Amino acid sequence: MDKFFGISERNSTVRAEIIGGLTTFFAMAYIVFVNPNQVAAEGATGWLAELGADSAALGQIWNAVYIASILAAVIGTLMMALYAKLPFAQACGMGLNAFFCTCFVSGAFFAGEDVITGYHSGMVIIFLAGIVFLILSVTGARQYIAKSMPECLKKSIPAGIGLFIAFIGLQNAGVIQANQYTLVQFVDIHGGEWKTIAPALTALIGILVIAILGKYKVKGNIILGIIISTVVYYVFMGTVPNMDMSHIGRSFKDFGDIGVTGLFGAEAWKAAFSSKHIGSVFNAIVLIITFCLVDMFDTIGTLYGTSAQAGMIDENGDPINVNQAMTSDSVATVAGSVLGTSTCTTFVESAAGVAAGARTGLASVVTAACFVVCLFLTPLASIIPSAATAPALIYVGVLMLKNFSLVDMDDLRSAVPAFLTLFMMPMTYSIANGIGIGAIAYVIISLFTGNYRKKDIMVTIIAVLFAAKFVLVTM
Repeated sequence: MDKFFGISERNSTVRAEIIGGLTTFFAMAYIVFVNPNQVAAEGATGWLAELGADSAALGQIWNAVYIASILAAVIGTLMMALYAKLPFAQACGMGLNAFFCTCFVSGAFFAGEDVITGYHSGMVIIFLAGIVFLILSVTGARQYIAKSMPECLKKSIPAGIGLFIAFIGLQNAGVIQANQYTLVQFVDIHGGEWKTIAPALTALIGILVIAILGKYKVKGNIILGIIISTVVYYVFMGTVPNMDMSHIGRSFKDFGDIGVTGLFGAEAWKAAFSSKHIGSVFNAIVLIITFCLVDMFDTIGTLYGTSAQAGMIDENGDPINVNQAMTSDSVATVAGSVLGTSTCTTFVESAAGVAAGARTGLASVVTAACFVVCLFLTPLASIIPSAATAPALIYVGVLMLKNFSLVDMDDLRSAVPAFLTLFMMPMTYSIANGIGIGAIAYVIISLFTGNYRKKDIMVTIIAVLFAAKFVLVTM
């Protein structure tokens, strides 16, 4: 095992890999429930059902996506473990799942079509996007694209991801809340309800616990912080974890009926290119390119960020085994579409496991094993509340922000694109958007200052593609 994963070679231990794998799982376990909620518009009792959509059908989609999401995460994470041999986990991407619902599930309803047909049409689009990913990965094109990124973007991407995942953590715990005037605000401790205040306080206590343990160089400080935060949460809320096993059988049945079989129906392929909710073949092609574009740069951004955090980069500042990692990502997306879920991508929460000590694919095996357990113990992931995983995300954000100090802030050609990349990731809730806006800024500044070079051709193509995406697609 040590030889296969290179545990000693990467200055790690089996214990550190296990702790890292568990940390990654608990940091991203929310996706098990969040993804079906996003794709199926919260299911049989969600907002789309309240508007008049077939609640039974939405419930079926929720169940199918629940099982498909876990299986896709297992496949993708094991690919990362055994093929790329990296401590990164994969699952259905946030943002992309909401986009999937908007285009295909709720899109079908608002177009007067069956939501299950809309769901199946989305599986076709994701499948075709996954095939494109795979071709780009096998040919090495995605690796070339990644390595052609300007240094200022390579340095700012990890820092931007750090801010982004910290922002996610703060939102998940309710520390940051919506405000109709300022968009966001700090949790209202003075006038708020205890059920809202308690998760926020839990997260704030958790980040301090993790930081204090880290200062004392306690191994596994992140997972200890998650466990302590979980206990604090249930004490604050005056409740105990609830494990309801009654719906497991139904989930597997719906997965078999409309999930894994959906892609293979002629109606699904017809709907993908000629239904009212998609509009035309051109729109279908634009959707395929869009999902390709977003997944590609979400993965590139995550790989650069987590690899930099783990010190797993080569002499050029590029992640090791980057091509194998991207191939793994592509296979996960194809597998996910066949199983019945939205685009899979490498998860930024993998950085939590890296910070806890993960350095090899063994950690990913542990994470995948935890997902397998979730297939049969549906409520397992819900035992760890988002308020307890939030401190891990915030702490990792702190660690990753140090990469920004490597940007040459005296050169505005580097400073402005780097800042926009850093800032736009959390502000637009998208890693890909941050990279795209940074790339556009870099190209324009380079052109108008006479600093454009031949090596900037690839980043120019990236900038043009993102500009087209911003103009043509609402996301």
